Amino acid sequence: MKSISRRGFVSALGSGTAGLTIAPLLSLQSRLAYGGSPFGRGFGPLEPMLPTNTMDLNNPAIGDLRNQPILALPRGFEYSVVSNTGDLMADGSTVPASHDGMAAFPGKRGATILVRNHELSPTSGTAVNAPDDKKYDPVCRGGTTTMVIDHKGRLVKHFPSIAGTVRNCAGGPTPWGTWITCEENVSVPPQSGVTKRHGYNFEVDAYGDGLSEPVALVEMGRFNHEAVAVDPETGYVYQTEDRGDSCLYRFRPHRYGKLRAGGVLEALVIKEMPGVNTRTDFRQYLMQPLACEWVKIDDFDPSSDTLRAEAQSKGAAIFSRGEGAWYGNGKIYFVCSNGGDAGKGQVFAFDPAERSCRDRGGRRGQASDGTLTLFVESVPAADLPYADPSWNSDSLEQNEGFVVAAPDNITVGPDGRLYLCEDGSGLEKVVGVNREGELFEVLNNVLNGSEFAGACFDDEGRFMFVNVQSPGLTCVIRGPWRRGQR
Repeated sequence: MKSISRRGFVSALGSGTAGLTIAPLLSLQSRLAYGGSPFGRGFGPLEPMLPTNTMDLNNPAIGDLRNQPILALPRGFEYSVVSNTGDLMADGSTVPASHDGMAAFPGKRGATILVRNHELSPTSGTAVNAPDDKKYDPVCRGGTTTMVIDHKGRLVKHFPSIAGTVRNCAGGPTPWGTWITCEENVSVPPQSGVTKRHGYNFEVDAYGDGLSEPVALVEMGRFNHEAVAVDPETGYVYQTEDRGDSCLYRFRPHRYGKLRAGGVLEALVIKEMPGVNTRTDFRQYLMQPLACEWVKIDDFDPSSDTLRAEAQSKGAAIFSRGEGAWYGNGKIYFVCSNGGDAGKGQVFAFDPAERSCRDRGGRRGQASDGTLTLFVESVPAADLPYADPSWNSDSLEQNEGFVVAAPDNITVGPDGRLYLCEDGSGLEKVVGVNREGELFEVLNNVLNGSEFAGACFDDEGRFMFVNVQSPGLTCVIRGPWRRGQR
């Protein structure tokens, strides 16, 4: 298993040294207070484009997509579509459907390694291929596939990398060269025909050339996992939970980078607000760093979906559908897809504050309890003090009047800006947040109403990789992604 340096890990996540911090986003609130506009031009207006390999997009699983625009992008961008549902992989099996969370790792000679989730239930879609003895649960179809993309953005090979899991929704990369894939499911035998308990995380070796051993990371908790983000300084893993009354969890491993060795599972409490529900009436705390503490979870492997009940009995904060999470700019960003008074989404940032240090015995010290800041809450454009009518009014109309609606996966770009994948209704988009606090559209799905997922960047900032979940397409987008740096 390959280890990545802290600098390499941060670079691979796409966050540069000129990263976005919380403070500059205050400018958005200032502009709103004085009648300014929250809308930014970003990379410019979008227009539908054909993929550069459009004539390759035809197989029974995805249908005939030749000569059909799939994405709308700004001028100066182009894209290809690779590793699609139904394509033949190196082991002779076909690419499964339901592409979801994903991360990029630096490979040899400028290549990029992508590990991609497939959000499949035991009865849906073609299974991630593996012998039964290499699967976690032989009746389950979910898992991950791995792709190698060369320095020009071309697919070199793709193959299954973990199998036998359920509803692998999102996850997150680690500094030690693995992808943590998360089960958004807590089935138990004989429910849904499964043969093992589910609701766990699994670790995939990003640099392996075949199937990773499917070992459930039980001490990280059994619940409806969504995503994780790892602080490279401490090795602590922050975890979201996709429930309307979810919590934010932190796993402190006993040994840095050795998750199988176990650790301590905790839930976040906002000091002075024990048990607060951030779903509504929380916008009053916008841009205010709130002091936090963490409470230990004793029953990390409950027999039913009750882990969050223990957390909340100890004062843990409640979040509405915790989804995407990403480490960047020294912070843990995470999304609540239907949080906020309008129910259209929130973005939080947890700042670990003091960085840990090693004691003389080589062990890592305790991290501070940190602060939590709400810095994005989606509101109808009509409710803003000033809405620029020229800012893609068609897009606003198709998004029920919201600039951002139901954000899900999140990533940090090579320019330090945030990128949010939508998973709502109507027009599906990727929306950026720049360092001036302006919101801007990056790409739209002009093929269908399927969500975007798994957005991430190569370590040199040349490509954005993103999935269209249905019919299962992975896009490689070339463009001036570093243009936002200063």
